[in-house]
Amino acid sequence: MMMVLAMAAALWGIGAVMKAPHTARWTMIGLLFVAVLALQVALPAGHPLREATGGDARLWLLLAGFGGLIWAYREFVWKRLKARAAVVTAARDDPAPAGPFTETELGRYARHIVLREIGGPGQAALKRAKVLVVGAGGLGCPALLYLAAAGVGRIGVIDDDKVSGANLQRQVLFRDAQIGLPKVQAAAEALAALNPFIEVRPYERRLEAGIAEDLIAEYDIVLEGSDSFATRRVVNAACVALGKPMVSGALSQWEGQLTVFDPSSDAPCYACLFPEDPAAGLAPTCAEAGVLGPLPGMVGAGMAAETVKLITGAGEPLRGRMMIQDALYAEARVIGVKRRPDCPICGG
Repeated sequence: MMMVLAMAAALWGIGAVMKAPHTARWTMIGLLFVAVLALQVALPAGHPLREATGGDARLWLLLAGFGGLIWAYREFVWKRLKARAAVVTAARDDPAPAGPFTETELGRYARHIVLREIGGPGQAALKRAKVLVVGAGGLGCPALLYLAAAGVGRIGVIDDDKVSGANLQRQVLFRDAQIGLPKVQAAAEALAALNPFIEVRPYERRLEAGIAEDLIAEYDIVLEGSDSFATRRVVNAACVALGKPMVSGALSQWEGQLTVFDPSSDAPCYACLFPEDPAAGLAPTCAEAGVLGPLPGMVGAGMAAETVKLITGAGEPLRGRMMIQDALYAEARVIGVKRRPDCPICGG
């Protein structure tokens, strides 16, 4: 056996001296292996040449099996991991020509940068921005996708739910293979795949009063897309206390509503418009009353658009106004909303 290994080493060395490609060297060693295996099969047991080349074909077959496993790992696992790492490293380490963006990012965000209302300074503001999305459901999914695609530098997402088959009719961030995964985990994977230049922070828990202010203090803007009145009140109270704008969306069957609650800019807070929760049965959930699949996409995309406007200073956000969309009759209207001086959360 040692003789065969020495011959293989000699073939490799000769190939190296002659600067033969690796493929040619491995081909020669492969032919040597086939010849040795043929000797083991053709010659009788105890034959001197068979003994000199290992004495047992099974030994060479075992060695070939190990070699095949190593080759398969190298070709189908290691090379792919190396390529993926190279892409991510190149994307992150590509030196910026001037300013905070790499060449790759400049190409990615070109359609924003040429917009007069956003431009380079606006895109830089998006890169610096930190946005928290409460709820990775029908509204959160499209909002998260567009925030990540827009280049928001840090996106937090908090939700304690798991992906279910019933979500897939409208929650376009998820895939059938992700059923059973925590929504925040599935969302983080999708957003990282969409844009490797951003940071995604998943929080797999319910947003409760005990943690709301500490968490929201780490972010500039909050998107509230949960289907819980209790959660909305917790988020609203924390945003008012910290002076953070709260982009709010809500859905019911064929109708959606969208506004920006921001008392620090003299706009109402959530409690100004909804001082009390509706009576049982008056505001059924999507699971109880149903919802048109594309409707969350319409409202969620609007929430992302309002967030981009708040960050970049573009246009006129929906502060003090509420947009109501009726998908059944293809109507949209905007109504004015005002603060209440006697509001227990932001009044006075």
